[in-house]
Amino acid sequence: MQIKPSEVVGVILAGGLARRMGGGDKSMLKLGGRRILDYVIESAQNQLDTVIINANGDPERFAEFNLPVQADIVPDFAGPLAGVVSAMAWVTQNQPNATHIITLAADTPFFPADYVTRMLELMQLKDQRLACASYQGRTQPVFGLWPVDLFDDLYKALVEDDIRKVDRFTAPYGVADVAFDELTSNPFFNVNKPEDIALGEQQLANK
Repeated sequence: MQIKPSEVVGVILAGGLARRMGGGDKSMLKLGGRRILDYVIESAQNQLDTVIINANGDPERFAEFNLPVQADIVPDFAGPLAGVVSAMAWVTQNQPNATHIITLAADTPFFPADYVTRMLELMQLKDQRLACASYQGRTQPVFGLWPVDLFDDLYKALVEDDIRKVDRFTAPYGVADVAFDELTSNPFFNVNKPEDIALGEQQLANK
């Protein structure tokens, strides 16, 4: 059965602690005169009908974006998987017709314009339950396509089994590798350190 983009909810994972940037929200840093999160939201909304933000702390700091903000439902900043399971909970309550969520990082301004369609196509073509993006042989675990019906399994893995690594959880289910190797620059470049801003400006200039 063909999965349509309208049945997929986009989840911008913004729950990180940004220690290497001295704390705060990396996604609010400026790149080419705009905040990184502006680029991420614009691209996500071009590809999807529904987009939400996963973030902890005061949700009001994202108020101007007019997007739902879902905090982690598991404690202790348990990493990307906490954001995934929390988004699944939001979808079950608010968008029950959606079958999948697709995740992306809040600090990744150049992710592909065809990210959603490529992920959907390859996951179904390879007949797998999940999909994960990659570039030049490096998997991008934060960029994944997830069926919402994995909620119970993932919640148990986080709360009872203390699993934190994305690939450790996903391996038993079958994951389609969706490679974006044809792109000349890394579409999953993310801003981790202050010096990455200069690299991002350079990549923006080359687009």
